[in-house]
Amino acid sequence: MDINGVSAVVTGGASGLGLATVRRLLDGGAGSVVIADLPTSNGEGVAAELGERARFVPADVRSEAEMNAVFDAACEAAPLRVLVHCAGRGGAVRLVGRDGQPGSLEIYTEVVGINLIGTFNVLRLAAARMAANEPLDGDRGVCVLTASVAAFEGQIGQIPYASAKAGIVGMTIVAARDLAGKNIRVCTIAPGTFDTPLLARLSEDVRSSLAATVPHPSRLGQPDEYAKLALSIIDNGMLNGETVRLDGAIRMAPR
Repeated sequence: MDINGVSAVVTGGASGLGLATVRRLLDGGAGSVVIADLPTSNGEGVAAELGERARFVPADVRSEAEMNAVFDAACEAAPLRVLVHCAGRGGAVRLVGRDGQPGSLEIYTEVVGINLIGTFNVLRLAAARMAANEPLDGDRGVCVLTASVAAFEGQIGQIPYASAKAGIVGMTIVAARDLAGKNIRVCTIAPGTFDTPLLARLSEDVRSSLAATVPHPSRLGQPDEYAKLALSIIDNGMLNGETVRLDGAIRMAPR
């Protein structure tokens, strides 16, 4: 689908993978890109820096009302045709802690709620808007979701995150089949270790160690590499129902 002049929403768009995608969409000619991110993010400043075709709407992806406000803003400019859903969070839980106590149900619920239930919420609301569009290049809309290699090889302590991301992988083909009759495509990107703000908090030694585990190229992924793949999925009308690993052939060790 040609993105020239279309309206798009990028969740988690104030930083990292999402911000790189916002930049690519604008550079590719999107008419309007709404950045959905938390009120505590730098979304307002990012949108101001990017210019009049970018707009920030604060939202929690789990909130129907807040995400509807995001999609309302997107549809003010043009029919919503593109969703790239990058918002999410991590959170470590061991099934049995060092103190012998069971792992935190609260953290597990929070991480799964944001990553998996939030994805379902965003996808269903976006798809309802897209379904009313006239087809463009055969598509009424394209949705790109974000999983992780942790969906396949989650490490010890990643059980909430791995559960949620595996859920997104499982959601992908079902969503694509469900929305096929409405001419809406759904794909998922499963990144490996990427140089995002989360990893930026780590020491250089830890970052170098993570980079060394990637077979080739032996480095951290760059957010723009995620963005380029997202735009390739949007552009290629035959890509549907697929989860694409973007990981330099990494296969995560248990710890």
